[in-house]
Amino acid sequence: MATPDFGKTAVDYATHRAGFPPRLFDRLQAFAIGQPGQRALDLGTGTGTVARSLALRGCTVTGLDPSPELVTQARALDAAAGVRVTYVMGRAEATGLPSASFEVVTAGQCWHWFDGLAAANECLRLLVPGGTLVICHFDWLPLPGNVVEASERLIERHNPAWKFGGGLGIHPRHTVPVTVAGFGEIETFSFDLDVPYTHEAWRGRIRASAGVAATLASEAVAAFDAEHAAMLRERFPADPLAVPHRVWALVARKPG
Repeated sequence: MATPDFGKTAVDYATHRAGFPPRLFDRLQAFAIGQPGQRALDLGTGTGTVARSLALRGCTVTGLDPSPELVTQARALDAAAGVRVTYVMGRAEATGLPSASFEVVTAGQCWHWFDGLAAANECLRLLVPGGTLVICHFDWLPLPGNVVEASERLIERHNPAWKFGGGLGIHPRHTVPVTVAGFGEIETFSFDLDVPYTHEAWRGRIRASAGVAATLASEAVAAFDAEHAAMLRERFPADPLAVPHRVWALVARKPG
């Protein structure tokens, strides 16, 4: 599959993609993450869902992303929420930011796009001694016969190069580069929840995925969306849908 360009999906991404739930940040409080005044860097910030949630809790937040289109959407969402995040353009493996500048570095729904070891080494450099790295995911769950499974199969028919279907929402491989880079005190946790999506919103959420508008031509996206809408009407008439998701998080400390 071609490298996804999420800038092409920026409007759908901002409008329809559910952000991380407050329950995640409540859980992270137990690790002293999200404290007022805490300096936090959010890698691969996209439309700023993690960055904005930390800013709402009083953190001083920098968001980093390579897509100016996504950052434009993030700024608009921040303004609507009444918070301020400083955005910089760049990549997680080489941010160009000063060493030991942050108490917390986060990466939400993006670590799989990084060179894991290079990003982990960069996180170690950016954190103060004793600082914390958080890698988190918020994944839909394809279960036998459910709307997620049906939508994934439709993506695969329209984009055979897309290979991200069938996930379990758990990412143990992320522990490897984090450990090799020198982080310690690694803990992981997960929890499940249903997210309500109208048919329109679920179509937008799927369009915003890597397998659809981020990689397909506009004509192919339109053809996919029309078939997706018809499938939802026929097979999943409930509106809104209750879409199962899993939140998974890894928390690790820099020694010191």
